[in-house]
Amino acid sequence: MSELIGHIANVVLPIALCVLTGYGLAVLKLPFDRKLIGTLVQNVGYPTLVISHLSAGHVVLSSFLVMAGAALAALAVSVAVSTIFLKLVGLPLRAFIAPLSLNNVGNIGLPVAALAFGDAGLSYSFAFLIVVLLGIFTYGTWVPRGSVSARGILTSPVIYALAIALLLLGMDMHLPKPLASAFGILGGLAIPLMLLTLGHTLATLELSAIGRGTLLAGFHLIMAAATGFGLATLFGFSGTERGIFILMCLMPVSVATYLFVELYTPEHAPDAASLILVSTLMTVLVLPVVLTYGL
Repeated sequence: MSELIGHIANVVLPIALCVLTGYGLAVLKLPFDRKLIGTLVQNVGYPTLVISHLSAGHVVLSSFLVMAGAALAALAVSVAVSTIFLKLVGLPLRAFIAPLSLNNVGNIGLPVAALAFGDAGLSYSFAFLIVVLLGIFTYGTWVPRGSVSARGILTSPVIYALAIALLLLGMDMHLPKPLASAFGILGGLAIPLMLLTLGHTLATLELSAIGRGTLLAGFHLIMAAATGFGLATLFGFSGTERGIFILMCLMPVSVATYLFVELYTPEHAPDAASLILVSTLMTVLVLPVVLTYGL
């Protein structure tokens, strides 16, 4: 029990406090420009964080690519299983396939990885993050919108940052010290801003249909656990790799997917909001147990 309390205090509690701060800002109706902050994170925070950590040599290129391949496999399994489930329960793929298959590895996953496994864990988590971002930029927007466009991928600074980082990683090169320091400072913006944004978003979601949200969140958690532990064994992961992979699979539903549901299928937006909230709460409750007894 003391070990469980220790994990809550060291990993989950700092994240919860940051999220609650963002929640409090919303409750107090203080100025908080989510669009501006999202732009900063996507165009400055993520790219500099990716380059800063991968070029620092915390993980080797081959291991990073294996983790990315495993993340892609996890995403494929989630899409396939979610499609079957949604067909069985009679819910539209257009509204729910993206939320059920794309995890919140940014707002919650990166902080958990950093706190639980340090720099190496954070570097491995980027492999999962890149795959999820590709999912958001592709079918995560194409399916709700009902049309295909590659513009989101081609205009994303994160993709170009990944290419630069992988080049540096493959050539065993590091950024010049002044540039590395600057990227470290700018990349440090990403995690606290993401946590604040998550809390603020959860406070402003219009909730209803909690029952359906709970059903979907319960399915998501069971699917995520089975996928995470199953594929970790299949890929032969151990140590930090295994821990990061399972944790990223267990992350809650991505908040970003709600925006597309609200925009293109607004009749299902309350269900998606409830799914995100319940899924986030379930993850917060499950994480300490998994960190203590499952990894």
